[in-house]
Amino acid sequence: MNCAVIVAAGKGTRMGPNVDKLFLEVAGRPVVAHTWQRFNDAKSIRHVVLVVRDGMQSEFQKLAEQFKFTKPFSFVAGGAERQDSVWNGLGVLPAGTEIVAIQDGARPCASEELIEATITAARETGAAVAAQKVTDTIKESIDGQVIARNVDRSRLWSVQTPQTFRVEVIRWALAEVRRRGMSVTDDTAACELIGQPVRLVATGGPNPKVTLPGDLVVVQSLLEGNR
Repeated sequence: MNCAVIVAAGKGTRMGPNVDKLFLEVAGRPVVAHTWQRFNDAKSIRHVVLVVRDGMQSEFQKLAEQFKFTKPFSFVAGGAERQDSVWNGLGVLPAGTEIVAIQDGARPCASEELIEATITAARETGAAVAAQKVTDTIKESIDGQVIARNVDRSRLWSVQTPQTFRVEVIRWALAEVRRRGMSVTDDTAACELIGQPVRLVATGGPNPKVTLPGDLVVVQSLLEGNR
């Protein structure tokens, strides 16, 4: 059985004070409702776990009713950091879950084809991640003001979500992170820690995350184009 964990416990401080980016309306519904819709519609996903801020469960329940999400879902409270929220989400997966796709709540444009491709790759390799080759020229700066050197971009990829795993792999990886008291910025970094190969799955199209106010314009255009 394949399931999804949507990480929706953060507020996104870079969007501005007192702004919950997940509930900003874009293309007719909140950002996180678009994300949820993607996994509600994905044929191979059987259950959706939403990791939310404690006390927000009722707001997400309202979204489910408003947009008539039909796939079984459950809520769990988030943790102090993203890795803690993912850990909590893994803890409430239904029995029999073999593959889990972990998705940022603020990344609403992942296509069903991309979701399916990461599931296939994770089943084969154990771990997979949606990613795009870096096409911009990359520079390194020591002080944040002056360029120090050029960085070879030919082997660089920008990783996104979904990040998809065999359940036993990601549980082992995050358990090791917790045992060592480490902090990782994404789930693939936990896999690197235990030597687990992670397959790169090219997105094939834009898959932006809503982080800054300007991102909403891009996401709006993509979502309206898809409709």
